[in-house]
This record gives sequence, structure tokens and C-alpha cells, in this order.
Amino acid sequence: MAKIIRSFDNKNRPIVDENDDTLSLTYFDLIRLEKGQDITNQIDRYETAYVVLSGSCDITVNGTGFEGVGQRRDIWSGKADSVYAATGAQVRLVANRDGTEIAVAGGLCDKKYKPFRIPPEEVSMVDVGSDETKTHRRIFHILGQNAVGRAGNLLVSELYADGGCWSGYPPHKHDEERGREETEFEELYHYRFHPENGFGGQFVLLPDGSSRAFMTGNGDTFLLDKGYHPTVTSPGHEEYIFTIIVGKYQRSLVQYFKDEYRYLMKTFPGVQDMIDKFR
Repeated sequence: MAKIIRSFDNKNRPIVDENDDTLSLTYFDLIRLEKGQDITNQIDRYETAYVVLSGSCDITVNGTGFEGVGQRRDIWSGKADSVYAATGAQVRLVANRDGTEIAVAGGLCDKKYKPFRIPPEEVSMVDVGSDETKTHRRIFHILGQNAVGRAGNLLVSELYADGGCWSGYPPHKHDEERGREETEFEELYHYRFHPENGFGGQFVLLPDGSSRAFMTGNGDTFLLDKGYHPTVTSPGHEEYIFTIIVGKYQRSLVQYFKDEYRYLMKTFPGVQDMIDKFR
């Protein structure tokens, strides 16, 4: 069942791992380091993407080094710089600046792939919705079509929604494997707001007509196993969502849009582009 994990100091330990009772395929950690500090990870069962949210660090994956990963001051000032690591790889991070923060996104994966860097210029963006319709958001695909053949079923992106706007809208889901209509994926959202006193609403609509609503705040994390899942942010606050999506059977994400809102797919610009980017 979907749930919210409220913001807390995880002390560089996993926020979501194999012990979670909602998601069975997903891993999530936040690592915070000051200049010169280092940490070594070896995450079994999960392929991972190390996404530098702020600051800079050197990352070594099974002896392969990637220097100066991270080229932005914070999540509001440019595209991410990231490194992919295979299941069970030994990963060492050494911070080059104070206030370095790295998000670790993981997905269950049996196959092992070579490590690679995803620099900002390889992050693709799709612009969806409009301010007029209160649906404007930009989705930056970090680990998406650029990783076909180089990674398993892990998809990682950053979403930026304008104040007062909706994302995940029109409502859609991806919790059943139904050929060309829908594929089965888990999803995790980690929220930030600018300014930080912003808040939002996260909704889950189930096919049986039941629903749940959560108030979201800066640093909260939402776990979704099934259901339609639109979200909205408070006016006057920009919303950031770090998104992990993991396929149970395949890499291609096919979203199923709720029937009574399907007509809106042609009303909001960029919806088809969004669909195509995830496939």
C-alpha cells in the first residue's frame, strides 16, 4: 500500500531497501558529505545510479574512476551529473566540496553492466503542460532511453513543477503487465520545494473507486506500488521530484491513463512527448 516517509536525517543509510513493506524492487538512499569525507557502498541485488544533487565528488566503481562528478550548486541550478553502477559493485565517493549531496537510486537487477557516467549534456528534457492549464512541468531524464542496453529496468529522472501546477496528470497508472496497454512498474518520489516552506498534495486513486491523499513537504518520500497518482504543488512554490521507476519485467514504461480523463491528453501540450520518452 502506498505510503509517505516523512523527512528525517537518514545518516547516509538507506531510506528504502529490501526490508520495505511497500516496494519490492526499489532502493533509495541520500548521502551527505563534507569536503574530504568519503564513503564506500556495496549494494547487493540492485543496480544503482549515483545522482549528484549538489556539490561535487569523485566516484570510483570497481576501480573505474569518474572525477569531479557534480557541476551544479543545488538542484535548482542545472542538470544533474551522475554515474551508473552495476549490482553488487563497490562504489567509493569522495566529496570535493562542502554540502555535497548524492541521491542513490536503485532497481532490482540480476544482470551486471559496465559503469558509465551520465553528464549533464546527456540528460534529455521534455516540457509538459502549460501554466494556463496549471499542468506545467519539466522532466529531465537521467537514466532513460540513453541507457538502453547498458542497464536493467531502472529509470531515474528529475521533475520540476511550477507553483500551483499538477504533475502525474492526466491521472495514469503502471501496475499491471498488459502488453501494449500497460507495463508493471514501482515508483518512488522524493520531494523538495523552493522556497522550502512549500507543500503539495499527493493522491492515489485505485480502480475500485477508493482513494488516499497525502500532504507532502520538503524532504518527504512517497512510495507507490499501484494506482493512479497525480500530485499538485502549492502556489508560489516550485516543486522538485526525484523520481525512481523500476520495471518488474521490462525497461519500457507504458502508462495507462484513467478513462474519464483520457480526453485531456490532447488538451495539455507535451503529453505524447512525455509518453514517448519513457518507452
